Amino acid sequence: MIVQEKIYLGGYTKRVSQGIYETTLDTDKEEVAKPQLLIKNQGGTYIAWDGEREHLFVITSDGEQGGVASYDLNGDTPVLVNSVLAPGSSPAHVFFDHGRSLLYAANYHKGQILVYSVAADGQLALVDTVQHEGHGPKPEQEAAHVHQTILTPDNRLVACDLGMDEIDTYNVGDTGHLTHVSTFQTSAGFGPRHIVFHPTAPIAYLLGELGSAVLVLAYDAVHGSFTPLEEKSLIPDDWTAFNGSAAIRISKDGRFLYASNRGHNSIAVFNIGSDGRHLHLIQRISTEGKIPRDFNLDPTERFALAVNQDSDNGTLFRRDPESGFLTLVQKDIDTPESTCVLFI
Repeated sequence: MIVQEKIYLGGYTKRVSQGIYETTLDTDKEEVAKPQLLIKNQGGTYIAWDGEREHLFVITSDGEQGGVASYDLNGDTPVLVNSVLAPGSSPAHVFFDHGRSLLYAANYHKGQILVYSVAADGQLALVDTVQHEGHGPKPEQEAAHVHQTILTPDNRLVACDLGMDEIDTYNVGDTGHLTHVSTFQTSAGFGPRHIVFHPTAPIAYLLGELGSAVLVLAYDAVHGSFTPLEEKSLIPDDWTAFNGSAAIRISKDGRFLYASNRGHNSIAVFNIGSDGRHLHLIQRISTEGKIPRDFNLDPTERFALAVNQDSDNGTLFRRDPESGFLTLVQKDIDTPESTCVLFI
């Protein structure tokens, strides 16, 4: 049976990209079509999706201002609902909270968490801003750098701060206002970037961009706090050149963890123990390009698509759901400056 899966790609617009692109994965042919421009936009490096109302939320910039924009995709062509901009750099990550109709943004350069209300028509309004203050020991950590904000399994908000070597947990009020609950401090220079949670066990997996490692954490839902369990490197022991780890994904069955390496230009694959607490490296596979900023599993989890930011090419892998292994099936897909993969 031929199945066409829709994919949206976000990315920088510094060289060849014009904004947000749309393409499809043909799961029968195991092939991604050439992406086409969907939305002309500046700096749409990350995107989020409201599937119920078919609204796309996009990081955006306009001159010396940056922020987020909302698009209605119900019609034949995307319609800009509104954008919320502020002086300075754009956010680095956005996450849509379906239950509360809120959009969270992590502003890396400003060290801020931003919360936006989302109306039924997709209209965005800023309702809260939390400023982080601090720094770490490495040159990249001269200030607070919030890199991701997502929900915990019990619907708190967790923020990864690369600059401060910490993750912070917040309660989310009915109107979107945040109240700080707890802070977990990583080792110095770890550089927390992204986090994912196990689907059934109270375990999280924190990716350290600067440490090129994954930290396994026990999550205490009573206190919203984390306890370290073990740490696993994402790169070979003899790798001495630059590497900055980027994206992390977990399979729906909680059996496999995937993380990308920029520099080593690979995806590391781990088997997850039955209790979620232990990782075992089973594969490292090349992304066939330079700087794999993001990758994602398709809805069937039989495929994974990686996008290489600096070489402007995407790579499709077939995924074995039993072994977790990835196998290259297509490379050199035209993905200009892409940094975000979103399957619809």
